[in-house]
Amino acid sequence: MPRAAADIDTDRAARLFALMLAVFMGGGLLASCETLLVPRLKLLLGLDYAQALLVQLLYYLGYLLFAWPATILTARIGLMRAVAIALAVMAAGCLSVAAAQTSLAFGAILIALLLLSSGVTILQVACNGAMATLGRRGQATARFTLLQGFNALGTVIGPLAGAWFLLGHGSEAMARIPFLFFALAFGALALAFAMNRDLLPRSGAIGTPTYARLRGLLRSPRMLRGTIAIFAYVGAEVTIGALAVSYLMLPDRLDAGALTAGRLVSLYWTSAMVGRFAGAWILRRTPAATLLAWASIAAIASLAVAILFSGIAGSIALLAVGLANSIMFPTIYSLAMPSEADDVPTASMLLCMAVVGGAIVSMATGLVADRVGLVDALVLPAACYGIILYFTRREAS
Repeated sequence: MPRAAADIDTDRAARLFALMLAVFMGGGLLASCETLLVPRLKLLLGLDYAQALLVQLLYYLGYLLFAWPATILTARIGLMRAVAIALAVMAAGCLSVAAAQTSLAFGAILIALLLLSSGVTILQVACNGAMATLGRRGQATARFTLLQGFNALGTVIGPLAGAWFLLGHGSEAMARIPFLFFALAFGALALAFAMNRDLLPRSGAIGTPTYARLRGLLRSPRMLRGTIAIFAYVGAEVTIGALAVSYLMLPDRLDAGALTAGRLVSLYWTSAMVGRFAGAWILRRTPAATLLAWASIAAIASLAVAILFSGIAGSIALLAVGLANSIMFPTIYSLAMPSEADDVPTASMLLCMAVVGGAIVSMATGLVADRVGLVDALVLPAACYGIILYFTRREAS
């Protein structure tokens, strides 16, 4: 007797969710190890903060440059095929980063990061579309937060393992190992998605964006506020993650060595992971805007302590910002989404482009840090959380 269509759909959803778990965890591992390139290159090449943060600029610039073509590509070839291509490009990007590290050629590393960024952008666009296929739409925020929790698990493991290779040894050969591992892992995942390319319909899950829809969405106060909030959130999170090692190494903070500081940064991501798993449960019972408002206030307060207090108090406060970050991205994303289904693909692309905040805010903070000091420069990410708080007040009203 043939199995019921509902059973088949359930099996497909389970297989898709398992593949997505691997992608989200792998993305977290990559992001945290990529962030460790900032202190590594700063120490080895004698760069100032702004120069070292060019790593983040190139890595996150891809979201602005490639989000539109990535959305068009995904609409034309389907979600599963787009994810497979994205993972293949990421594998090539990781190989390029590994090769560039052989000679510590800074320019070559930046170009390799831009290639890697193009694959990450395609992946995010396609995965955002695939999220709509998993279970009931009404649980989208909690479901997205759960997957973000596994992404956070990757960011916790990344610094613990990656710091030993990137900050514990001067050898370029050792520093290549994490990126060679990522190349192999993403290549295997690309093959898995290619083999399961018919798990989702080739078309219909995501529509092609148009300039008319983009103009219309930019005229929507809610969409515009949501885009700015995503820009601010990613900018603040990336900036703190990239500068946390340098902060913990300051003599008036922990005065930690590079390897120790790199591993301690895993606590920043651990708090985000715990918060995301807890947030997936809390968001089923608490209005999203309310929880986001409290998270924004907590982030501002934590950064205030990190700026005003030296020693272990300031260090703990900085790392605790990860807990406040935990529910921000999926919650802002869901609150900003338009009610019209036809607008969702273009809105998703716009929010994906806003991730360029990771490039701009981190670079701006680096420029300020070179002039007034790293601690005082943390006022910039604190201001970003103020923007998010404003967004929550408008959405809750």
